[in-house]
Amino acid sequence: MTAPPAPSRGRLPAGSIAADPRHLRVAVVDYGAGNLVSIAQGLEAVGAAPTVVEGPRGLARADALIVPGVGAAAPAMQRLAKAGLIEPIRAWIADGRPFLGICLGLQLLFETSEEDGAEMLGVIPGRVVVIPGAPTLPHIGWNQVNQARSNPLFDGIADGSDLYFVHSYAGMPQGDRAEDVILARTTHGGTFVSAVADGPMSGVQFHPERSGADGLRLLANFVRHAVPG
Repeated sequence: MTAPPAPSRGRLPAGSIAADPRHLRVAVVDYGAGNLVSIAQGLEAVGAAPTVVEGPRGLARADALIVPGVGAAAPAMQRLAKAGLIEPIRAWIADGRPFLGICLGLQLLFETSEEDGAEMLGVIPGRVVVIPGAPTLPHIGWNQVNQARSNPLFDGIADGSDLYFVHSYAGMPQGDRAEDVILARTTHGGTFVSAVADGPMSGVQFHPERSGADGLRLLANFVRHAVPG
């Protein structure tokens, strides 16, 4: 794991690809498990109009949806259920609308978690497992993200760029389309899936809101490609 310089703050570097100026309305789900202030600030920095939502009503006027999160899957799913958000999130993704899961928000896309046996959203076939062969847990800090294929989410981000992680578990796609879903991998002892994408649905295991200029660029890419046509 490498240690790059401290991240730049506030703006993308000169000459970078900024988000569409039409202020995409991005709903950021608040279910008590995410760093919402930093995510909202990152979205504002790239030209989006974030709104923190706590229930289904908040999704009604949104153009894109972000589910962040840290912690364990079972209590996260319990909080989403209490807020009445599980089926609306599943429906949002099934309708092919722009979605980004961050850290635990990515893990919740899978079927089950070996951390606590939670049944999750089941959007991606597979399960969440402890990072294989990890020398230390949790995996905290900057690490390289190696892209498995090209995708607009990583436009302008060099393969092998360092992004910021805080986690002990990671999703493991399974089934016939597993390789089609995997967007990037990272090594921490063993190798784990650090990004997924399937059409307008995407998820990252790292925290773009804490990953400096490349993290802001990823948020800008998500926003830019989510703008209604």
